[in-house]
Amino acid sequence: MASTSDIRNGLCMNYNHDVYTVVEFQHVKPGKGPAFVRTKLKSLTNGKVVDNTWPSGHKIDEVRVERRKFQYLYKDDMGFHFMNSESFEQISIPENLIENNDLMKEGMDVEALYNSNNEQILTCELPSSVILEVTYSEPGVKGDTATNSTKPATLETGAVINVPLFINEGEKIKVDTTTRAYLERAK
Repeated sequence: MASTSDIRNGLCMNYNHDVYTVVEFQHVKPGKGPAFVRTKLKSLTNGKVVDNTWPSGHKIDEVRVERRKFQYLYKDDMGFHFMNSESFEQISIPENLIENNDLMKEGMDVEALYNSNNEQILTCELPSSVILEVTYSEPGVKGDTATNSTKPATLETGAVINVPLFINEGEKIKVDTTTRAYLERAK
């Protein structure tokens, strides 16, 4: 059992008969009254985000998780198929356990979070950013760059994100996998 002093971003815990990870936390010590910890928790089974507040020193049930590296192979009607980078065994992960899965490219390395107690896959995490090629984009209007205008662009994986007007077809761009935001042109 851990306490609220052990809370940090990425900590996994049992809460309301589900496994949650800490997305954000804040320790608050008001001038009057006892200290408390305000958290934002994300369910690893359904992706739901909840806010919760615990009094300082409250006991929490920590879940031991293990991170394993996998390489993305392909997708079919059974889900997404991955290969373990060390043992070369193949597994399939359902679509609902992978957030922003339309940004995955074949051969990409990802990390799967396993519950160490029962070897169950909790979630699959993409790298923080990926480099993808723009396959379709409307041409930008010349002289329309005074504002931060964006246009939709289709990437090689089929994902559609908003990019600045100066991005054209065939260019490679860097995309943030958590916010689906354009970061920069790839070098």
